[in-house]
Amino acid sequence: MRTITANLFECKVRYVKVMNNGTQKRVTEQYVVDAMSFAEAETRIIEEMSAYVSGDFEVTDVRKAAYKEVIFSDNELAGRYYKAKLAFITIDEKTGEEKRTSVTYLVQADTFDVAVKNINEVMGGTMIDYEKSNISETQILDVFEYAVKKSGDGNE
Repeated sequence: MRTITANLFECKVRYVKVMNNGTQKRVTEQYVVDAMSFAEAETRIIEEMSAYVSGDFEVTDVRKAAYKEVIFSDNELAGRYYKAKLAFITIDEKTGEEKRTSVTYLVQADTFDVAVKNINEVMGGTMIDYEKSNISETQILDVFEYAVKKSGDGNE
């Protein structure tokens, strides 16, 4: 299991896709990119999609993601992403009352049950108490991480 913490943006891209039966259909797909600004997010999604889409496409939406951390599955073929809202439970030292802080994660998994398992596996390594408030499947198709260019790879 691998996680990243990043500045993430959800991007929607519209283009004409050739379907399995050979017909063409105009689709809008949602992706996530790691970027420092809206402008960089738009530039990055254009670069990434240029490798996958032949023909014209347009970026129809770029918005700040509600999560800053992605939990990636060990199964590289896991093709779904789930939005998981967790409530971290702490005790206020002054009042002795429970305090809940909500945090949202993006979780890659094959199924809902595997998403829950992945959350438990990652959170099991922490000492904080938490509850799963909400887990729902998203329309996100892929996450494009920021790739650090290594010295000497010719891409500097």
